[in-house]
Amino acid sequence: MNRSSQPFNATLLLSFVGLVALLVLNSFIIIYPGQAGVLSVLGKAQDGALLEGFHFKPPFVSSVDIYDVTVQKFEVPAQSSTKDLQQLSASFAINFRLDETQVVQIRRKQGTLQNIVSKIVAPQTQESFKIAAARRTVEEAITKRDELKQDFDIALGDRLEKYGILVLDTSVVDLTFSAEFSKAVEEKQIAEQRAQRAVYIAREAEQEAEAQVNRAKGQAESQRLIRETLTPELLQKAAIDKWNGEFPTVLGGSGAVPFINIDPNKVQPK
Repeated sequence: MNRSSQPFNATLLLSFVGLVALLVLNSFIIIYPGQAGVLSVLGKAQDGALLEGFHFKPPFVSSVDIYDVTVQKFEVPAQSSTKDLQQLSASFAINFRLDETQVVQIRRKQGTLQNIVSKIVAPQTQESFKIAAARRTVEEAITKRDELKQDFDIALGDRLEKYGILVLDTSVVDLTFSAEFSKAVEEKQIAEQRAQRAVYIAREAEQEAEAQVNRAKGQAESQRLIRETLTPELLQKAAIDKWNGEFPTVLGGSGAVPFINIDPNKVQPK
């Protein structure tokens, strides 16, 4: 065997092993938890999402786009007119995730996650807010905020589901209204406070009048009971018990004389 051919054979063997290793590395892909993949062959997305696990792919002529299917959170602003034609602005925090079984369609129609947010989530949030706000006045939107959010959630969930986007939760970060309505609300609150104060004063006056009536009734009843209790006999006895043994006198020309001509020596006080 020619010794000069040995290095050549070794080089050929190493090249072959390297080519096989390269083929192997380019023929398989691992999809990790929280991911979903879309296989494209010669630039064309293939049907069937690559879910968590080990997958084969044609080497050199294919690529795999990986999508994060865990929960995503974006804050989206929205504006709308209410039923009474008042301007209402809001900011929503949207928690959503991509449906891993729909990532192939998402890849074909929307592309990247940034496109999904800007072209799908944001405009559909705006439309859903318009639907929810148009069903109530601006005052109802504020006082019945939970109902407003419920209508918004239903509208947004139905709209995004068609695009393979699953809404998990929403929250109203901010809800503002026009300066004119703010002034009207402030004036209404002041008027309500004044009305409540007037009602309170009226109730106080009514209670005081009622108390005075009750006191007068009590005094009248007490006097009635006294009159019924004080018979002539009791009055006569009380007068005798308090008598000090002296008769009243009157002043005349010759001095004081008894008002009643009775000899006090003949009357013994009790």
